[in-house]
Amino acid sequence: MAKKKEVTVEDRLRALYDLQLIDSRIDEIRNVRGELPLEVRDLEDEVAGLNIRLEKLVASLEVIDNDITGKKNLMEEAKSLIKKYSEQQKNVRNNREFNSLTKEVEFQELEIELAEKHIREFKVQIEQKKQVISETKERLKERQNHLKHKKNELDAILSETEKEEQALFQKSEDYKTQIEERLVAAYNRIRKNVKNGLAVVPIERGASGGSFFTIPPQVQVEIASRKKVITDEHSGRILVDAALAEEQKAKMEKLFSKL
Repeated sequence: MAKKKEVTVEDRLRALYDLQLIDSRIDEIRNVRGELPLEVRDLEDEVAGLNIRLEKLVASLEVIDNDITGKKNLMEEAKSLIKKYSEQQKNVRNNREFNSLTKEVEFQELEIELAEKHIREFKVQIEQKKQVISETKERLKERQNHLKHKKNELDAILSETEKEEQALFQKSEDYKTQIEERLVAAYNRIRKNVKNGLAVVPIERGASGGSFFTIPPQVQVEIASRKKVITDEHSGRILVDAALAEEQKAKMEKLFSKL
């Protein structure tokens, strides 16, 4: 039975840096998309909100139309009653009956005046709502066009990068299975805590990548020996030597070109 190959510290460091390069590539792809998915979502919400507003405005117009119809019916009824009471006044037997009918006529006339006043107010409301509807439709059209443009922009980026991102994500998961859980946990924790997501960095000009803090020569020698996993005391990042980094970059560039 073949003896299982022992995983050295150098193997772990190479796997960790490979994982970093893969995840950094995924970060780059996501940065290209930037805020576009959020913009599209916000625009979709805005368009949905404008559509709901339009529906409510149109429904309120129907209510006002029904109110106007109701007032017109009331006016017709009042006119019929006025005609009826006026006819009855011709056949009254005394002044009390005549005065009583006169009051009824006056009341119906007031009802007609009030209904006409309400109808005028309703018509003003209709004009105002029609103006708001017109403005809302214009805003909706502009937002829909903007949404279409942003969706096309996002779809174009997704069509170019989605396949690669999925392949890279799978590679990232595969590489994690090659590294001990404690190291993967440490790597993930560091990535979350640093702005650019760089948990594993090479030494550049005597300092850890992206840092101005110089690493003591003795520590640099230890890192280059690849005998243990060493972290930067200032940033907490895992450190690898420049030669190892260059070798892994060349290897991963070939992998990325195939994806």
